[in-house]
Amino acid sequence: MVQDEAAPGAYTLPRCYRHSDQETGVSCSRCGRPICPQCMIDASVGFHCPECVSGAAAQPTRVATTRFGGRLTGDGALVTKILIGINLAVFVVAAYLDKSLADQWELYSYVSPQTGAASGVAAGPDQWYRLLTATFLHVQLFHVGSNMLALWWMGPTVERVLGRLRFTALYLVSGLAGSALVYLVAGAGVASLGASGAIFGVFGATAVLFRAARQPLGPVIALIVFNLVITFSVPGIDWRAHVGGLVAGVLTGIGMMHAPRANRNLVQAGTVVLMLAATFAMVLVETARLTG
Repeated sequence: MVQDEAAPGAYTLPRCYRHSDQETGVSCSRCGRPICPQCMIDASVGFHCPECVSGAAAQPTRVATTRFGGRLTGDGALVTKILIGINLAVFVVAAYLDKSLADQWELYSYVSPQTGAASGVAAGPDQWYRLLTATFLHVQLFHVGSNMLALWWMGPTVERVLGRLRFTALYLVSGLAGSALVYLVAGAGVASLGASGAIFGVFGATAVLFRAARQPLGPVIALIVFNLVITFSVPGIDWRAHVGGLVAGVLTGIGMMHAPRANRNLVQAGTVVLMLAATFAMVLVETARLTG
């Protein structure tokens, strides 16, 4: 005999909220709705219904960031390693494989006092690439070795707190500003190369970081002063690149590390743009002065 309806008072299982013909004793561990085997989705605790699973997937995942807005990454020194690798590769090429690269990439500018003919950066925009390429160029082993050692010591600290993109921007802006000051001060006759301007920018940003983190500034200031003493006392070192990079690093670091949280990305990007504009202005001013 088949019983079509449950007897009065008999216990019946709830029916799946999606399949009304399926009785089930399992419910979603999130929302409590009854779910049949077709609708059960394994979870860390119990089962979830399709709606709860799709709703969780649709929710945006918050990306972990550093204190100053950069993304947290597994390797906090990747950009530093890449920069060191590029500098070393260019050194090998310029010093041993193709020595003409030094003439093509160095920060060179000259204006003949007799004819007024300009060459290098002073010749115009098609030569302004030297402002950047010179910051990756070394032709002496001690020069590249000391610069890369300093970058390895200081770079990862700043890279980890700023993130890869912001650190890259800081490094490049500092290098360009150092080159621009060299050109502004001695554009009629200059030949300069090296990553020192960019590295001094990292030094300056490190000082800003220590100040923002309320860490003792003594060791960083001592390092900067020591390097400045060497800069002004050893012949052949271009102090203009060092000073220009240091100032740019401090100003860019302030803009990046003291940006208000509500408009942090905008302020940080604006800082980089302003520094690039200042660099461009120095180049324009000196080019106009030299070429009339």
